[in-house]
Amino acid sequence: METRPVLYIGNKNYSSWSLRAWLGLKVAGIDFEERLVPLMTEEWDAKAPVFSPSAKVPAYFDGQKTIWEALGILEYIADSRPDTMLWPLDMDVRAIARSVALEMHGGFGPLRTHMPMNCRKSLPGLGRKDGVEKDIARIGDIFKMCRTQFGQGGDFLFGHFSIADAMYAPVVTRFKTYGVELDPVGNAYMQAVLDLPAMKDWYADARDEEWVIDVSEVG
Repeated sequence: METRPVLYIGNKNYSSWSLRAWLGLKVAGIDFEERLVPLMTEEWDAKAPVFSPSAKVPAYFDGQKTIWEALGILEYIADSRPDTMLWPLDMDVRAIARSVALEMHGGFGPLRTHMPMNCRKSLPGLGRKDGVEKDIARIGDIFKMCRTQFGQGGDFLFGHFSIADAMYAPVVTRFKTYGVELDPVGNAYMQAVLDLPAMKDWYADARDEEWVIDVSEVG
């Protein structure tokens, strides 16, 4: 019997990187077993170095090998399962999508620091500290550019849901939590992400979690 792949994740309320891999796999229709290990607990300290070479989440075990980092996991799925269409088919458009995804992977430090992901909270107006407005403006520009230039085939950045959308999904949750409004194009895109059935499932699970990480709470 074929072994189901396993995706190790952290708390759904807080773990933005877990959301990226989890959402990408769900929307792509990949069958996997989810194993949640609560962050900053004794269980985490014991298990994380075992299931992940980096001792971080997400980590994906396909029965033979472990792949870690959300972008690495989703790139592996895009390569091994091209039918998932996790990247645009056109090479030039795919290059833009990768650039957008990598900008998210390595950037927007002020936003990440001052607006931590917290799906359970509504904190409009908080987190607007040094550098955050610049990050918000740049993300709004990315959303508008992608939607207007490449998004005609659907509701997402490049039409069909792609890795780029998975990478920005935690930003959408942050903008929801902290009451960040963009232009009509950006707002419509964010609503499309929030309306994904998998995204609704993630939010429902986050609301039901009992764990609270004080250092990740704002307000």
